[in-house]
Amino acid sequence: MEMMEDVLVPIAFFGTIALVFWLFVFFGHRGRAEKQQTIRLALEKGAELTPELMKSISEPEPPKNRDLRNGLVWLALAVGLALCGWAVPDPSGYTLRGCLAGAAFPFSIGIAYIIMWRYGVRTDKV
Repeated sequence: MEMMEDVLVPIAFFGTIALVFWLFVFFGHRGRAEKQQTIRLALEKGAELTPELMKSISEPEPPKNRDLRNGLVWLALAVGLALCGWAVPDPSGYTLRGCLAGAAFPFSIGIAYIIMWRYGVRTDKV
């Protein structure tokens, strides 16, 4: 029975990653297909598609604070990993050090996003 569990855990883990990736691709494709269907329907009904309308349909405006939000998500992930290592009762301290080492990567990415948000080129005049 233990052998079966040793095999199922990695299969479930990687299967979940594959499922999330597939859902991301599927819904992205579905959204593009719906946009194309809307454009086809408008053309069939004789509506005029201006360049501004086509640009707004094809390239949605990114959120103003996208880098800040991404940075905060990465920092929250790093804090969660660090707290996970702190919460595990391990007198040797290896668990905390391992989780802090793992948290260093999302922490660095989060800081980089916040720096890009702060010092990057902004299109809004705030």
